[in-house]
Amino acid sequence: MHKDATRGRTEVSDHDQLLVIVDPVARRSDGESVRIAKDVLSAGAETKICLPDSPEEFSRALARRGSRRPVLLGDDRALLRTVALLHRERELAEGGLSLVPIGAPDALELAHALGVPRSTPAAARTVLEGTVRRLDLLVDDSDGVVLGDLRIPGGPAPKPASAAPTVWGTCRSLVRTLVRPAPTALAVRTHRLRVEADGVLLADVDTPLEGLTVRSAGGSATVVVHPAAAPPRYATARTLTVSGPDFRYRADGRVTGPVRRRTWTSRANAWGLTLPRD
Repeated sequence: MHKDATRGRTEVSDHDQLLVIVDPVARRSDGESVRIAKDVLSAGAETKICLPDSPEEFSRALARRGSRRPVLLGDDRALLRTVALLHRERELAEGGLSLVPIGAPDALELAHALGVPRSTPAAARTVLEGTVRRLDLLVDDSDGVVLGDLRIPGGPAPKPASAAPTVWGTCRSLVRTLVRPAPTALAVRTHRLRVEADGVLLADVDTPLEGLTVRSAGGSATVVVHPAAAPPRYATARTLTVSGPDFRYRADGRVTGPVRRRTWTSRANAWGLTLPRD
């Protein structure tokens, strides 16, 4: 790879050596896509294929990559695990990471939001022909990383209901409506949180909040606070601290907590991901 200083990105060289790490979940869930990705990558570069069977083997394979460029075949969880491992080893700033997304659609939302192509052949070709772009992330005070969106509080993701339960649910709702009047509005759950952005107080525990959302971009965290009975408040900051009664948060689709205090710091251009050329 070589750096294009005028465009702030790293061009992928045709002579790169690749370490292709196939996540076990990808092998079990979609072996055909794994085969296609391996064929495309092997036809375009010198590749070493690793098939770890456990998180420990995954970590060892990544640690022993040497000068080879790591290429991950897997879903969002595998991507997050890889970035977290490289961050903990303080090797995230070195080179770039490539991803061929393989998994269920709802397990690939982060990868697609970051700009990785949806189809397996296109993603594999991007590994060979794309550019490494530097991206921001959030690092918390427990050494965790957030690549995309952060939402507080966090709850379990809603699951789509099957057709039959939906029908029965509709019937029950209709019966309840006939028996008694429907409520005029749904109750909104509020939370008591103290929110500080670069030391500036955005909300305190005496102000009920519906929640807040955070995303790192342009070297800063963009924070949107949602008071229960007031317009949203916006701020940009390098550090964000949230404290108060036990709360959960959703980061990159995963729920963490409960915690009573957490601080996130935005880091600009902290990691590299191979994406299609403009």
